[in-house]
Amino acid sequence: MTKIYWIGGSPCSGKSTIAEILSNKYGLYYFKVDDYLEKYTNNGALLNLELCVKQNKMTPEETWMREPILQCKEELQFYEEIFDFILHDLEAICGGKDILTEGAAYLPNLMIKKYIPWNRYVAITPTKDFQIRHYMQREWVRFVLNGCSDVQRAFKNWMDRDFLFAEEVIRQCGENRYLSFVNDGQIEIKDFVNLVSDHFGLEV
Repeated sequence: MTKIYWIGGSPCSGKSTIAEILSNKYGLYYFKVDDYLEKYTNNGALLNLELCVKQNKMTPEETWMREPILQCKEELQFYEEIFDFILHDLEAICGGKDILTEGAAYLPNLMIKKYIPWNRYVAITPTKDFQIRHYMQREWVRFVLNGCSDVQRAFKNWMDRDFLFAEEVIRQCGENRYLSFVNDGQIEIKDFVNLVSDHFGLEV
């Protein structure tokens, strides 16, 4: 039977880097949720799912000038809406390899509803300072915010939203007894890789 290993958490925490290293090291099929978000949003909009419809219509100004608390609340709801689409694609993967899948969509509350075992899921979140520092190094950020009337405020709202999201992920992990790591930039990526692989019980 195909095993699936799940890495959740919040953006800019190192999830993708860790998942890429682990998938290459252990010969796992890597399924990155972010690569399919546009498809899932479109699928949800066709089914008239509230947040999928809304996100398809919003401008950058409407997206990023909202209050961070509202942004976080709607982001959580969006991931709940698209979760079944993700599961469908995971079930369709063939090839005989075990699967490593990663994305902020993997909220602990969704994992527990699907009875994902403790040793098959981990969440990784960044500290706020680490998050902001690394977002500011990403060239594509300015394109995401293009069209906002106040780019600095939009960026702050975005960062505040992601920090609120990280706090919620940590809270849900505690409530559901899932393991979570916080990346403050002090631990080398190879050490994070070892922590996650040990938790999953991966062997070469």
